[in-house]
Amino acid sequence: MKNNIPQGYKATALGIIPQEWEVMRLEDLCHNEGDYGINAPATDFSDKLPTYLRITDIDDDGKFIIANKASVNNPNSGSYHLKDGDIVFARTGATVGKTYLYNREDGDLVFAGFLIRFSPNAQKIVPYYLKAYTNTSTYWKWVKITSQRSGQPGINATEYCSLQIPVPPLAEQRKIAEVLGVWDEAIEKQARLIEKLALRKRGLMQRLLSAKLRLPGFSDPWQKVKFCELFTKSIKTADPLTKYEVLSVTKEGIVAQKSYFNKDIASEDTSKYIVVERGDLAMSGLNFWMGSCHILTNFNEGIISPAYKVFKVTEHNNINFIRDFVRSSMFLQALQGCSVIGASIVRRNLDKEMLYEWTFKIPSLKEQTAIAKVLTAADREIELAKEKHERLRHQKRGLMQQLLTGKKRVKY
Repeated sequence: MKNNIPQGYKATALGIIPQEWEVMRLEDLCHNEGDYGINAPATDFSDKLPTYLRITDIDDDGKFIIANKASVNNPNSGSYHLKDGDIVFARTGATVGKTYLYNREDGDLVFAGFLIRFSPNAQKIVPYYLKAYTNTSTYWKWVKITSQRSGQPGINATEYCSLQIPVPPLAEQRKIAEVLGVWDEAIEKQARLIEKLALRKRGLMQRLLSAKLRLPGFSDPWQKVKFCELFTKSIKTADPLTKYEVLSVTKEGIVAQKSYFNKDIASEDTSKYIVVERGDLAMSGLNFWMGSCHILTNFNEGIISPAYKVFKVTEHNNINFIRDFVRSSMFLQALQGCSVIGASIVRRNLDKEMLYEWTFKIPSLKEQTAIAKVLTAADREIELAKEKHERLRHQKRGLMQQLLTGKKRVKY
């Protein structure tokens, strides 16, 4: 070993890499120098129009998000259609550096203005290898340094062109892609299992919470109760001497505001914020009808803006049952039925008097507990599947870091 460099390796600007590898700039590996996307408004999704690819349509794994698809209807969109091998880079905002490798199974995609397209030269670099490199810690360190400007972070096409990449021989690139592809397949298979389990749980919840399916040993009719008999309003304000976690209610659940939005958006004065405790029902003041309504189970307590509504669950009810009940279609339909359109169709106001009188059918505490046990078991099955999914992703990231730096070699 000479100068701490192992035999068969060499020192470069990117660190120590195998002798056969080269360090090349992105612009020298592509047919173009970075094309900016089209600046056009999104339209409602249509099979007759190309699908719009925006930054928000790319998930953290660089996959296309099929939910909430939109289209683009612009006479100049012809130059912005993605082709096999194309990779786009996010150029601005909190997601700068995020990438997406075009997959024809995602359909005909037109990329938007906040994305930059590069078209890799297949004689120099395997597109999948390039995409994999953009998931390494080395790449993200470069993104952090390059995007640190005054104001909003961003990286333009010229700066992306300067990105240096360790490039193995093509045969080794293909073998690395093949190895990582095995992990991709396992991760995708696990993701499909999670979707299947979640779908099964939703179906089970729908039948159990509507009494269409009764558990063995239960046949008594469910009792009618009004919303105001099931929930009582809570107006407990924050103690100025207590440090609370500031929470937000989203469609996905009740979340820590700072981590969810990646910044503090709460008022400096939180003295009028409402305390929400474990087991409380919290709902958005305007987006409740869209599903921003949950029972707090992942925090012991926190505070939320007074724009939210907080309710206590009355005694003789099982909190885990109520947690799923407020996520059921019949409860969400009730919220929609008690909403009044405000300044826009998206922003709606709650007709509290109507809601308080809304009637639901509820089983006995004993049956609630039995139902909750079944649904909690389904939740646990989903959690275990998600834990395995995350382990696979973590293992792939570790392997990728080894393979794409040459610390671990593959036979080719």
